[in-house]
Amino acid sequence: MSLPSCRWWLLTTCLMASPSYAELFYAPPAPEENAPNFSGSAELGYTKLTGNTNTQTLLAKARLTWLTGRNTHTFRAETRSVQDNDDTTSERYLVGARERYELENNNYLFGFARWERDRFSGYDSQLTTIAGYGRQLLTGPTHTLSAEVGPGYRKDTYADGGSDDLSLVYSALDYTYNFSDDISFDQELSAEATHISVTTRSLSTITSQLNSHLALRVSYDVRSNTHPPPDAEARTDTTTSVSLLYSW
Repeated sequence: MSLPSCRWWLLTTCLMASPSYAELFYAPPAPEENAPNFSGSAELGYTKLTGNTNTQTLLAKARLTWLTGRNTHTFRAETRSVQDNDDTTSERYLVGARERYELENNNYLFGFARWERDRFSGYDSQLTTIAGYGRQLLTGPTHTLSAEVGPGYRKDTYADGGSDDLSLVYSALDYTYNFSDDISFDQELSAEATHISVTTRSLSTITSQLNSHLALRVSYDVRSNTHPPPDAEARTDTTTSVSLLYSW
């Protein structure tokens, strides 16, 4: 069975309206002084196996960033789908927008909104808004490290009906190690704690620049929920992927 048309539509959108100066969304580093006012990137990974095993996997990410004065505006979209012998075993969609306002001495204010849907998480959808304070702790060129913290709100809508309005506390770290001008390691961590559960995210990537626009990326994505809804498939969801990244 082919991937649903809505997934291909989102993939096409990602490739046509791709995203940002950096690939990170949680506690991202500040844009460089010579960063373009408008930039983007698209990441695509796809595998298909036939014969004894009939599986297909799609991973698509897109980011768009533009700068106005001290403000950095970021939009991102992601989709992931795995099918095994015509059965969908994983299906996730995410759309987010982020604002960052630079203060003095490596400090900044931020705010973001995120909508996500994971078919096997026990949620029909989750809408999250967070605002707070961040600081650039290391500025490179070899190492960069930034951290942020703030309060937020999340609306959880459950797959079996009903919903919860939750206040939360958010914190995040982003670390980058540049092995060379062409190879870098990125580690992104975040935690969102409510009185019901704690959701943690970890994204580890190694990116190798092939030319000025194209890069090869290996990533390991982990998402964990301490107390998911009863009909959730699992508490922890992981994705390992190899993909091509196009940026401008």
